[in-house]
Amino acid sequence: MKLLLADDHDLVREAIASMVTSEGDLSVVTLPDLDSVLERLGQETFDLVLLDFKMPGMNGLEGLDRARARAPQTPIALITGVTRRSLAEEALARGAAGFVPKTLGVKAMIAAVRVMLAGEGFAPLAMLEETPSPEGALEELTRREVEVLSGLCEGKSNKEIARDLEVQEVTIKLHVKTLSRKLGAKNRTHAAMIARDAGMGQSADQV
Repeated sequence: MKLLLADDHDLVREAIASMVTSEGDLSVVTLPDLDSVLERLGQETFDLVLLDFKMPGMNGLEGLDRARARAPQTPIALITGVTRRSLAEEALARGAAGFVPKTLGVKAMIAAVRVMLAGEGFAPLAMLEETPSPEGALEELTRREVEVLSGLCEGKSNKEIARDLEVQEVTIKLHVKTLSRKLGAKNRTHAAMIARDAGMGQSADQV
């Protein structure tokens, strides 16, 4: 069985690869980012692909969608330090073969790989958080959502943020709605407060 493992952290990539290859019948190709994954998927086939949720090029679950489009017959799963249940459920709904926390031990990691290789989905929902910590929630945001949230923390209106980012105001409204959902925020003020609690931005007083 041949796996493709992608993670931008060398130590994490090597550690997971070591866990998997210790089984003897599994080989692993390792890569550092989504672009190299997409290129490799166009050249050869794999029995399972494991993608780090936060590595370069992923842009949230968009990276999962791109990888699945490139290799629609290959099971593709996420490995991540973000342990929010809603994220796992969304990933599975979008066709992920699994949602694998990096905190799993060696035996559990190997078992998860075996389950997905057998064609079954893997997601330990019972051990995932219903509501993320502020830091964990921010991990789920795309780069653009972080830019919009930064504007909210500075007390800027949607129009001002749109001007700064050179996009339409309706686009900013959509980003605010999406990032608020990811953060579990009731409104833009609450979103800015969550960001502030996580150490992002200076003040939400005027939002």
